[in-house]
This record gives sequence, structure tokens and C-alpha cells, in this order.
Amino acid sequence: MNWFNQQLLHIIHPVSLIGGGSYGSILQDCPVLLFFAAVLSTKIVPLILLLLDLGVSFSILKYISSSYHNGFYDLSQTDGQCNNVTGLQLPGVLDELFSYEGPLGAIFSEEAVTLHLWAPTAQVVHACIYRDPSGGDPLDIVSLEEVNGVWSARGPKSWEGCYYEYEVSVYHPSTLQIEKCTANDPYARGLSADARRTLFVNLNSNDLKPEGWDNLGDEKPALLSFSDISIYELHIRDFSANDYTVHPDFRGGYLAFTSQDSAGILHLKRLCNAGISHLHLLPTFQFAGVDDEKEKWKCVDSKILEALPPDSVEQQAQIMIIQDEDGYNWGYNPVLWGVPKGSYASNPKGPWRTLEFRKMVQALNRIGFRVVLDVVYNHLHGSGPFDENSVLDKIVPGYYLRRNSDGCIENSTCVNNTASEHFMVERLILDDLLCWAVNYKVDGFRFDLMGHIMKRTMVKAKNLLHSLSKDMDGIDGSSIYIYGEGWDFGEVAKNGRGVNASQFNLCGTGIGSFNDRIRDAMLGGSPFGPPLQQGFVTGLFLQPNDHDHGGEEVAGQMLAVSKDHIQVGMAANLRDFVLTNCEGEEVKGSEVSTYDGTPVAYAACPTETINYVSAHDNETLFDIASLKTAMQISVEERCRMNQLATSIIALSQGIPFFHAGDEMLRSKSIDRDSYNSGDWFNRLDFSYNSNNWGVGLPPKEKNEKNWPLIKPRLADPSFKPQKSHIIAAVENFLNVLKIRYSSPLFRLRTANAIQARVRFHNTGPSWAPGIIVMSIEDGHEGVPGLSQLDPVYSYIVVIINPSPTGIKFASPALQARTLQLHPVQLMSTDEVIKNSTYVASSGCFTVPPRTTSVFVEPRESE
Repeated sequence: MNWFNQQLLHIIHPVSLIGGGSYGSILQDCPVLLFFAAVLSTKIVPLILLLLDLGVSFSILKYISSSYHNGFYDLSQTDGQCNNVTGLQLPGVLDELFSYEGPLGAIFSEEAVTLHLWAPTAQVVHACIYRDPSGGDPLDIVSLEEVNGVWSARGPKSWEGCYYEYEVSVYHPSTLQIEKCTANDPYARGLSADARRTLFVNLNSNDLKPEGWDNLGDEKPALLSFSDISIYELHIRDFSANDYTVHPDFRGGYLAFTSQDSAGILHLKRLCNAGISHLHLLPTFQFAGVDDEKEKWKCVDSKILEALPPDSVEQQAQIMIIQDEDGYNWGYNPVLWGVPKGSYASNPKGPWRTLEFRKMVQALNRIGFRVVLDVVYNHLHGSGPFDENSVLDKIVPGYYLRRNSDGCIENSTCVNNTASEHFMVERLILDDLLCWAVNYKVDGFRFDLMGHIMKRTMVKAKNLLHSLSKDMDGIDGSSIYIYGEGWDFGEVAKNGRGVNASQFNLCGTGIGSFNDRIRDAMLGGSPFGPPLQQGFVTGLFLQPNDHDHGGEEVAGQMLAVSKDHIQVGMAANLRDFVLTNCEGEEVKGSEVSTYDGTPVAYAACPTETINYVSAHDNETLFDIASLKTAMQISVEERCRMNQLATSIIALSQGIPFFHAGDEMLRSKSIDRDSYNSGDWFNRLDFSYNSNNWGVGLPPKEKNEKNWPLIKPRLADPSFKPQKSHIIAAVENFLNVLKIRYSSPLFRLRTANAIQARVRFHNTGPSWAPGIIVMSIEDGHEGVPGLSQLDPVYSYIVVIINPSPTGIKFASPALQARTLQLHPVQLMSTDEVIKNSTYVASSGCFTVPPRTTSVFVEPRESE
């Protein structure tokens, strides 16, 4: 027996060696050792013969062989010699031998509390029980017993309200030795204020339920179809940290949403009344980067920052000094997925975070919003045996995190990619979703970097959530909507680790994914391209800036192609939607290509498309418009560009998504990545006095290379919107939402309905550059053909004019109709839009500069 195999007998699994026994009998009792022995053997074929002789199942041997053949250990040499060895690959064997579907975490009954931990490679596991959240000696140290890789212990009911931490003795590949790791429970549902200990918290306790909580499932805002969804993305701290109409103890936290008359709540009520159905909250689970104990936070005196010039470097310098010690972070640094973040609670100790989170959900539901949680299952913030933010990699080292062929952790998401292709990783994700849906009654989930999760996992998640019922679970799971970022990159690209949840792979699942095509066509280029490259709404061809777009002819062609991409997006980015492209050819959406040849369209139904023009990532809509437009245009024109962009998203088929503040001309002083830029650069002002433009050069880390472009814009006072501009933008946003919800024709539910009813005019080599003309047709009751969906309007025409000048557009197909400007726009305070006209005899429309005009045909005129 070689040295490696001697070590394996001691470190891989708690096989009893005390009673003696032969090497063969130990291997026979512990199949996982067979794999490791094989990995470390220099002659694989003789070893496999030995294992067969020991009675190991052929399926396990086949797995070992296939693992080697796929790069872990090459068995292609017939002489049995080792041809190629890469990093040790553990997960597949653990899945085959130790997959588990029983209870995990702390389970509460009337008589006792039981602990269950999946840790098949551990030698010893103890639970240290504490009365207090920090300090002191343990009340008890309990040894857990192992059965088939699951460690369990039973304790008294008095454990409830106490804290515990696990001590796991386990071999760790990062140190190549046995480590005693101290870790939280992966299934933790509560934490100490310093996040070092897990709280024994019974989520079914009546003490943790706001009044009426059990009946909240019956109070949910109505949702007849996922096509009726519109989403508003908001960071919890952004919402109220700067709102002085909120009680000081509640600012920046969960309870700010329970204030009924704050400026922020009044604004949200306006959005809800106009049609926003879902409030998407950036990460609310336990994340790193913000201490839960507020007394430890550092801050900068905002009065000092306010006195500095708008293009100064000093604001960001002061913010960056404390950026990791203040109260701000977006939260994409997951530590524990199943615990509400303590820094958002008024008191991070004990179960307060649970109670206050529930109060927030209840309050938002009662306003009229459904609540979406931003979940980050694609990576973890910590790894290794010593990192205080490491949990899963201490419990089963080498299993939860995705490895490359050398055994190193993949980091394409940013750090510590997780591996949902592994059974127990997928199970943890599904269990976590179930916890949030049932115990916190949330109404939807947005998956960060969803493409790094397997399609199988996402489909299981959808089916699991939709199986929940009010009778059994207190909620109607069929109304839970899931969506995410279907980007296809890194080690998972092109199904590199299995069929992943990318945009194209999700077609037909009913799971939504963000449509970056319409975003890029509207703004210009991409977030990773030249910062001054213009797009449909930022002046491409029609009002060029100083960027070299390749000459007028090239820019004109780019505008035409951008229009095609937008029109496909407005038809819900359906792959089979047929339209006429800018070359005059009749094509499907999937036959329209992006700059790199990728199909623009990928969706099979409208609710698989999330149309958006801005989100928390990258510059805000107003900032990108201010960066990409020609320097000499007026702030009024940039404000209208902002409004034009949001109107396109609001009036498209599919699901519209808006970043909080889009409607208020929100600025982050052109910060392209404000994840850790503090309250200063992320402020929202619901009094509408300021949009936060010109609060200093954005932080150096992500923006320095663009400072030469940004500085003159921030320094120019003409770029800054006034309160009147902000109020006008808010009204315009509310109006386009009201228009969307004034007719079901803007929210068609099937691909067939969109193909039959939606048509684009002004297509082909058009004489009206950039103008989008979309019509939506309804049927008439009792008349063969299209069914009637809208009792009010029989025909709608939407005309989008990105030009700096007014335009006239005539179409024979639109002649002799009884169209009139939508009553919402007729009643608007926007005097410009009221200049929109239609002449029935010629089918000619007049549309003012940078305006979206909506014309409707009322049924009473029939």
C-alpha cells in the first residue's frame, strides 16, 4: 500500500480503523475511497480489476473511467499507464454515492430541535451551542453522528433562540491536509449580528409573523397573466437612505417600506397606480462588504462633499477611503443565501431581520406591488478553510465550487463560481427558493448571471415554485415569475459544463431573460465598447457627436440596423416573428443578426423577454445619454431622449423592466459601476429637487479611463437638469405606463397573437430614417378573423421619432382610419406631444422631435 493510499484511509471518510481490517475490506465499506485510490494510482487498469474483484458496482467504475477519459485521468492507453493527470475531481462520485433528499438544517418540532448537515467527506462534526450571539463558552458541544454522509444530532427545544456553529474536521484540497473548519450552517435561517454564528430560529413561530401574515397569500395584488408584469428595480438602501421623510431608525432598511406617507412611498404609489406590478429588490440575503452592526460604519460628511466642484476628484477620493467600511454595497457578494441581510434591519441581533423583512413584503403587497428577490446562486464570496465568509467550501471542500481541469476554482462570474450541475448544489438552490417563497411569501426571483446555472436547475426551480398552492403552502406558486441574465460566457459557454440557462437554451421554458439587443441598439455599441458610440436614441446619424462612426453612409446603415433590432425587441424578441428588415427582405427575428452574427431574437413566447434600456449595472439612462450625445445639445433634448427610451420599453410586447430613477433622470455622476460607490453616488431624491448629476468625478477604480470625457460634461452647468425637467420626466413615465395598461393590445400573451396583430411600417430602405411605426390591430366581436381583446380601442399606432426635428410620415395602409392622439397624451402637460397629428385622408402623421406619439381608434367611432 503506497503512501497516498495510507493518507486517504485517514482523511477522506470516517471509516472505522480502530477494529483493524484489511485494506480491501475498508475500500469495500467506503466506495468513495475507491475513486481517490484510483486517481492516485499509477496503473489504473490493474486497480479497476482489483475493484471489480472487491465487488464494486460496474456503474461506479464506468463513472471513474469516463471521468478520466474526459480529462481527469486519461485511460486511452491500452497498457494501463497513466497518460495524463489533472486536478482531483470529487463531485461526480459524491453525487453518485451520497445524493440526499432528506431534511437539512435545523428542524423544529414540539419536543426537540434536530440538526442535519450533509458532509460526506468530513471525519468529525461537532455543533457548539451558545446562549449569546458572540463571546462566552459553549453551553454544549454536541457530536453529530454520520449516516451515509449526513451528520445529525438531536437537542432540546430550549435550543430555540440560541446560536450554534459547526466544527468540521475535513481534508481540504487548498492546504492538502486535514483542517478543523468553523462554519455556519449552509441552511441557516438566522444569524448573529457579526454573522459568525447561526441562530436557532423557527420561521413558523407566531412571534415572527406580522399581524395578518398567514393570510397574505389571499391579499396578493391580482396578476392575470405574466404578460401583465412590469418591473421596477430598486436597491433597499437607495430607496430611503437619503429620504428625510422616513424615520431615522428606518432609513436604508426594510422598515422604510412600511412608512405610509414618506416621499419615497408616495412615489412608489404613483408608479403602482400607473401600472408597475413588480418591485425587484437588489440582493437582500446575507452578503459580505457591509457590516451588519451599524455602529461600526464609517461615513463622510456630505456637507463637505456638497461644497466641492461638480467635476472634482475629491468626492470619490473620500468615498473610496471608507468604501469597505460604510453601509453601502449592492450585495452581489453572497455568504448565506437563506438569511435576510442584517444591515437592513433596525436591529441585526436575534430574529428581528426575519420579522422586518416580512413586514416589508406585506407592506409592498398592500401598496399593490408583488416583490421580486435578486438571487445570486452563481458564485460565493468566500472559499477555503480560513475565510470568515466561507461556508460551503468548509463543509464539503471541493464540491460546491466549480473547478477547472487543474482543480482550481473557476472565477468567470467574478469569484468562486458555484456548480449547479452537482446534485446537492442544485438541491440547495431549490431549497433556498422554496424557503423565500413559502416563508417570506415573495412573488418572483431574478437570477444573477443565470447563464452560469444549468437549464435543468432553472426548469426544476420553475416547476417547483409553480407547484406551491395556497391550501398547502399559503401561496399560489403559479403566479411566481422567474427571470435572469442569460449571458453565455466563461467555462459554461456553448454548454461547456452541460446545457446552461442561456438566452437561446431557455427558449420554450417560459423563463424570462434580459434582452440586451434592444438596449444596445437604443444606446449604441455595448457597455464594453467605445463610450461615445451612439445609438438609436442618442443621436446616431441624426445628430452625431465627435466619435468616428465610419462616415455618414455607415452611420445611416447602423441606424437602420439598430431600428431592426428595436423592432424585433418591440415584438417581444420572438425568434419566429416575421418582419421586413432594412434591406427590404422578409425575415424572422432569429434571422436578424447582431454585429457578431448572433441572432437577435431568441424567445418563443413574450414572457421570455425582459426588455430594458438600463439597470443597476453600467451608467444610468440619463448619464449614458449625457455621455454619448453631442456636447452642444441642450439639457431639454437629453431629457427627451431619456423619455423616448423609457417609452420604447414601456410600449413593447414582452415584459418591461426599469431601473429605479430612470423616470427621474437619475444620475450617478456617470459612474459605470456604482456597486461600492457609497450613498453619495447612488442617491435617489423623491422630492425631485435633484437628479444627483455633477457630484464629482465617479470613482477611479472603474471610471478613470473615461474621466477626460466625463470631466467637461460634469463641469458644464448646462448639463444639469432642473426640478421642472425631473417633474416632466416623471409625468411622461407615468403616462406611458398608463398607456400600456390602457389596452391589452400592448400586453399580448402569445407569439401567435403578436404575429397576427403587430405590424411595422416604414420598413425596408426607408425614406424616413430611424422612424419606427408600429400598429397593433384588434378584432371585432361577431366578425370573423381576429378575436376582440380590447373593449375600448380597435386599432393602435405607435410612432417613435428619435430625430431632433419633427417628421411627417404617410402610409396607404394607415389611411381612412379614425385615429386620434391617446387621451393620456392629450391631457398631458407636455405641450410638445400635443402637436402630434393624424390626417385620415392621406394617412399622414406628424410627430414632434424626440417624441413617442400613440394614436388610438376608439370603438365608439365605429
